[in-house]
Amino acid sequence: MTVSEWAVHIGRLSVLLMWFALLLRARPALKQRDQRGLWLAILAAAIATTLFQPEVVDWAVEVTGNERAVALSRNVVGVVAAGLTVLFVVDSTHPRRARLAIAAATSAAVVTLVGLDLARGDYPGPAVPAGGPAEPSAVYWVVVCCAHVIADIAVVVLCGRYSARTGDRDLAWSLRLFAFGSALAVVYWAGHLVHLSDRMPGALPWLAVLINLHGVTRAFTLLVPTATRAARLVRDARVVWVLWPLWRDLSAAVPTVALLPPRPSRLREVLRPRAPLALQAHRQVIETFDAMLHLQAHHAPHIYERAARHAKALRVPAAASQAAALAGAVGQARRARLSGESAAAPRPFPGLDRGDGTLLLTMARHWPAMSPRLPTGEQVP
Repeated sequence: MTVSEWAVHIGRLSVLLMWFALLLRARPALKQRDQRGLWLAILAAAIATTLFQPEVVDWAVEVTGNERAVALSRNVVGVVAAGLTVLFVVDSTHPRRARLAIAAATSAAVVTLVGLDLARGDYPGPAVPAGGPAEPSAVYWVVVCCAHVIADIAVVVLCGRYSARTGDRDLAWSLRLFAFGSALAVVYWAGHLVHLSDRMPGALPWLAVLINLHGVTRAFTLLVPTATRAARLVRDARVVWVLWPLWRDLSAAVPTVALLPPRPSRLREVLRPRAPLALQAHRQVIETFDAMLHLQAHHAPHIYERAARHAKALRVPAAASQAAALAGAVGQARRARLSGESAAAPRPFPGLDRGDGTLLLTMARHWPAMSPRLPTGEQVP
């Protein structure tokens, strides 16, 4: 596959990704002031990128019958989108005259392009052929390229500044991705400026790849909050899944700690939770700790040491040995409670006072091997 074909495929992918991201993020982004400007900027970029796709160009020429008007419209829309992107990225704290200056510069560029096109008279349409002069003029293309270069440099600077200021991690990453995409666009348009003065047709396919990757980064910019939410969902589902056997067994031994009884299987607990997964994971952690505190009244002397020797006999890694020994001690206390043994003065489980979610997850992984009755005279190699 040639570089030009790669560029076409990446271009199509970028358009699909941008419109998908715009639709997916429309409602939440438009409700948040920090995300609204980015959403509108990417909408402008999506419209401009869509108009540059070969299939869209062919369709527009077929419908209008005027290739020149279509080519001019694409360039005008691209310049307007570049100006709007800067306007959307500039926040309301900037002076009104700065926003007016951006609008005025964009309008002047558009008027200049239309004027140069009309002044050329009858010609096929704006183009920079491999041999021969640029149409309608070199000045026309200098205006197009410079408008994009200046706008994208401004976006890189502004997004870099805002990403360093904000305390919102998702917004910071969105701004960094947006700035990276604009940096790719700077290289693309600067390359076309060089091509205008010194033809280099071999570089054009590579420049097309860059500008289409710019579209992909625009889509990813909007999808950062969605990716963060998906990562949290996966993390919470993992906690629920891993902790479920330990939580189920301890809830059965100390049913008063459970707000709701465990479901028959952990698959159902993950796929059909009775609360958001984050809340379900939090509940399981808290209720497991509470059950362990209750079971301290059934913690017999020397059980933890026996459990530690058993963990060593099972060749549990040193990093997990404390959690495995704790799982063994808790397992024996659970068995004692279920067998009806009377409670005694609470004997703290070693390490439980420093426990956290990570400790519980490690315990849960070793629970099947450590929770059965401990051997009475294991030999430690």
